[in-house]
Amino acid sequence: METTGDSVGDNSNKGDILIVDDNPVNLNLLSSMLTERNYRIRVATSGRRALSGAQLSAPDLIMLDINMPEMDGYEVCRQLKAERRLKIFP
Repeated sequence: METTGDSVGDNSNKGDILIVDDNPVNLNLLSSMLTERNYRIRVATSGRRALSGAQLSAPDLIMLDINMPEMDGYEVCRQLKAERRLKIFP
């Protein structure tokens, strides 16, 4: 049986994911699932923190909650698109 790079035991880093959610249960669940699969995980509990983290070091992927207080996910997307080097995110 062939194994792929998706196996849990694979030790290579697959990418840097920024998870943005105001719910700690969601953050913990996603973080643990993706860490087990050798992704580098960063978390942000608000839209403002997500923007700061992305500006500091652009992730490979952003998993973004839409319903958050203060700044919702749509506004985070708008502000990411306004940043020249961050507008590559779909």
